[in-house]
Amino acid sequence: MSQAIESLLGPAGYYHRRGEDAVLLVHGLTGTPAEMRSLSKKLQHEGFSVMCPRLAGHCGSIAELKKTRWQDWYRTVEQSFEALKAEHRQVYVAGLSMGALMALRLAAQKGERVAGLGLLSSTFFYDGWNMPKYKRRLLLPLVIYSPLRLIMSWTETPPYGIKCERTRAKVHAVLENREANAAEQFGIFRTPAVTIHESVRLIREARLALSQVQSPTLIVHALEDDMASIKNAHYVAKHIAARKVETYFIDDTYHVLTLDKRKHQVAERLSHFFQQHLPRAAAAA
Repeated sequence: MSQAIESLLGPAGYYHRRGEDAVLLVHGLTGTPAEMRSLSKKLQHEGFSVMCPRLAGHCGSIAELKKTRWQDWYRTVEQSFEALKAEHRQVYVAGLSMGALMALRLAAQKGERVAGLGLLSSTFFYDGWNMPKYKRRLLLPLVIYSPLRLIMSWTETPPYGIKCERTRAKVHAVLENREANAAEQFGIFRTPAVTIHESVRLIREARLALSQVQSPTLIVHALEDDMASIKNAHYVAKHIAARKVETYFIDDTYHVLTLDKRKHQVAERLSHFFQQHLPRAAAAA
């Protein structure tokens, strides 16, 4: 492992070298690299090298997260991409939720250097069935656009973006017991309003990026997404400039596709999509 890659991983990040082509995985806002493990294992099995860094300010305390801005999170992604590109023939990028939006911006900025894009649970609108309208339309704007954002936060409630009862119970148990490594295992489940404000700024950047993305793109979204409805996937498909776009709408799962009941199917589809866009010589081999 190069020093450049090692310095970017953070305490919870990982890098596994397998083949000449690599995939950069981007976890979600307040999430953790651990939530991308199912994707990582499948991609490694198919011969891809895989890197998933910890985004700036994540996997620690709420105080640490509050100090960061969207530019800090994105800087982790951009620097990780460049570190991978320096050592690998092709680099593909896949992100979950807000991680998908950072992947979009990266693809817009790096152009054809991003060999392929996987967008999982893209979140442009917080409009899932577990997001009450009065919170979205009244409380959220009131809080994030006023000084209240400096002191208030939003606590995530069950189902935590997870339909699988077994996985959900495990998350709940960790949170209830306040285990020391809870943030590293499952992320932070109390999002500061200042962080939500930064996510809104990131959404604006990602909207602008859509018209500049040329990389082949796979859009994956749950039909029952509790945080961001299927409208988000349709929005991406309508506005993205890429000529090669595939959609994969999946049932029996909620927002966190990489931890839920259909995680293996998601990993399989993403891996197959990236394999389709390998250089011809590599694909033939």
